[in-house]
This record gives sequence, structure tokens and C-alpha cells, in this order.
Amino acid sequence: MSHAWEVRFSNSRQLPYFFNAETRVSMWELPEGLSEEQARQLPGGHLLGEASQGPPAQVRASHLLVKHKDSRRPSSWREAHITRTKDEAISQLRSYKAQLGAQPSVAAFAELASQFSYVYSTHSSDCSSARSGGDLGSFGRGQMQRPFEDAAFALPVGQMSDVVETDSGVHLILRTA
Repeated sequence: MSHAWEVRFSNSRQLPYFFNAETRVSMWELPEGLSEEQARQLPGGHLLGEASQGPPAQVRASHLLVKHKDSRRPSSWREAHITRTKDEAISQLRSYKAQLGAQPSVAAFAELASQFSYVYSTHSSDCSSARSGGDLGSFGRGQMQRPFEDAAFALPVGQMSDVVETDSGVHLILRTA
């Protein structure tokens, strides 16, 4: 079945992706059952670049998002109308970071991200990813807002960022893979 896969290039995202000519399925992630080396042997595999050269094609990360009144959409699954200032949101994230420590475990980060409260919580994320412990899954370049992407790709696996500001709010990012 792996012979049906090929690598194509997305002009809109400027990234390679996998396409299965038999099933017409396309995906950004390496198809299950294919190694990176096997993927490079597929038609179009040269679009994937060289193994272990330069930055990774994808990373996996979890995050805590705290929105503020100037966020792109100042509402969340926790609060219909967010009124906190950006400084208050940053302060809230810094308290999360202090609580987690310098190198938090994925489990500790996930627990904090998934805690639920309807008040100005001291322990929860404004992103719906809170339901999955803040896990955003794997993503490549061009799939996240640039400041978030740059921070996630720059982090070593297992490390947590400082406060990262995007149009969505302020984040703590934990690189998990």
C-alpha cells in the first residue's frame, strides 16, 4: 500500500505533503508505516529535503494560551467576553511558568492546561486545546502564527518557552517532539 503514496508540494503553504493516489487522501504528517527514509524514496521524495539536515520539518508542542481584551477574538470556551489587559495576561502566564518550573514534565504541563474554571482562573488555558492538555499535535512551517512557529521550532524538545505574543494572545509553549 505504501507504493500509492507520493510527495507533492503545496503552493499555498509552501510545504511538501503526502498524497495517496489510490485513496485520494492527503496529509502533512508522515503516513503510518513509512519511515523517513522510505518517504524520501517515494515519487517527489526529494521535496522532503535531506534527513537530519537543518531544522525539523515538523515539531509537536503543547501550549497554554491566555487571551486579553486586545486579542484577535477576545472570548474563549471559558469566558464569553475577556476584559483582562495584556499585562494581566502576561502576569498570569508568568505565574504558570513559576508553578511549572524550568523544565516541566509533559504531564504537569497538560494538567495545568486542562484545569477548568469560569472565573479568572489561575490554572487554565483559553484555548480549546485545553481539553487535550494543551497538545496541538504536530505542525510544520506556515501552519501557526509566525511568532508561535518561530518559538516552537527554536525550542529543544522538552523545553518551555518564555511568554510568546501572537494575535491570539500570550502563550507558554512546551516542545514535546
